[in-house]
Amino acid sequence: MNDYLSPFAADLIGFAGSFFIVAAFAYSNLTTQMNALWFNISNLVGAALLTVSLTVNYNLPTMVLEVVWMAIALFGIFKALRARNADSQNPDALK
Repeated sequence: MNDYLSPFAADLIGFAGSFFIVAAFAYSNLTTQMNALWFNISNLVGAALLTVSLTVNYNLPTMVLEVVWMAIALFGIFKALRARNADSQNPDALK
């Protein structure tokens, strides 16, 4: 990917990824009722953007961290979607 992405562009993408992760963290500390789907999607997008940035500005420990971060976010997304589906299947649970 180094041939297609300049170091400057990689840095901009990395900053965008950092923004998503920090925004999710701030949201989790400021909200009174967590939206797990939004939180995990934001973390997934942030980690994916940072991973793209790391293909140019490579750092193995950080790359491993971002891959693990994405895996945890995907687990959280599936869990949130499953809970949302279960709630829509059982309308009495919402009362």
